[in-house]
Amino acid sequence: MIASQAPVNPASTPGNTARHFSKLTVSLLAAVFGVVGAHWWYLGRRWAWAATAVPCLLIVLVQFYPVWWDNPPFLLLIIPATAGFIEALVFALKPDEKFDARYNPKSGRQTVTGWGPVLVAIGVTLFGSGILVFGIAMIVMHVYVALGWLDGLVL
Repeated sequence: MIASQAPVNPASTPGNTARHFSKLTVSLLAAVFGVVGAHWWYLGRRWAWAATAVPCLLIVLVQFYPVWWDNPPFLLLIIPATAGFIEALVFALKPDEKFDARYNPKSGRQTVTGWGPVLVAIGVTLFGSGILVFGIAMIVMHVYVALGWLDGLVL
């Protein structure tokens, strides 16, 4: 084939330099680092700094308590962690066409996913639900102890 007849990739033309986002990468970032909003930075969302600043502030506030795992700022981290797990599920299970229409409109490529996002969704469901149940149990115990409802309880 002559070089002038070679097919041209629309994403490689000078006028079209849009980045192509991977559904698997977004899902993994949301699952693992969703608590600090890493997937927001990857996608270039406008308020990504806020999604990172709030958990970082909570982590800094944890340092002012004698026990790091039994205090309100640490227990509040369950909220962004759960949001990350939910967003990982949403990204992993979103149809490729809808994902491309929203995040890759000018990339010139189509997302074709296999089992990767499905396995991420299964892992996030198992691991995320365990973390959420553990977090809710810790919050309930913290509130019960703080209110004195467990004083004198002998097991």
